[in-house]
Amino acid sequence: MADTSDFKNGLVLKIDGQLWQIIEFQHVKPGKGPAFVRTKLKNVTSGKTVDKTWNAGVKVETATVDRRDMTYLYNDGTDYVFMDSQTFDQISISPELLGDAAKFLLENMAVQVATHDDVPLFVELPVTIELVVKHTDPGLQGDRSTGGTKPATLETGAEIQVPLFINTGDKLKVDSRDGNYLGRVNS
Repeated sequence: MADTSDFKNGLVLKIDGQLWQIIEFQHVKPGKGPAFVRTKLKNVTSGKTVDKTWNAGVKVETATVDRRDMTYLYNDGTDYVFMDSQTFDQISISPELLGDAAKFLLENMAVQVATHDDVPLFVELPVTIELVVKHTDPGLQGDRSTGGTKPATLETGAEIQVPLFINTGDKLKVDSRDGNYLGRVNS
């Protein structure tokens, strides 16, 4: 059990038999009336997000979530196979559970896999990842100052928007949460 004062981002709560992860929270102490806590919760299994307000001091049941460092090994045709870095145990995770993260997975990439009662809940990739541009059309000469973008296909098959000066073969920093271009990596 946790008190609302124990809330922090990433904490997983058990509400009505379902697991919800806290994405954001805010303690509010209005001039009149009692204090309360506003939260944005994400359903761990379905991905649905909801806003929920709690009275200050309310006890909430927490779920025991085990986060393990794992290495992505390969895709066996249907599932993605990960290996625990400590025990070398392998687990298979479905593409539905991975969601958009599957677009940025490279073999031997270190990730965190969260489990509850040995059932995988979600996979967290590093926030910034470095990927090579497999294909992009050349930018037009003199078109550098407009701040325009063009599509680029990365080595994982993901397609993102990049500035016009990016060429095929460039190594990029990409935000794994939303697929945004963050910069070029000097090699």
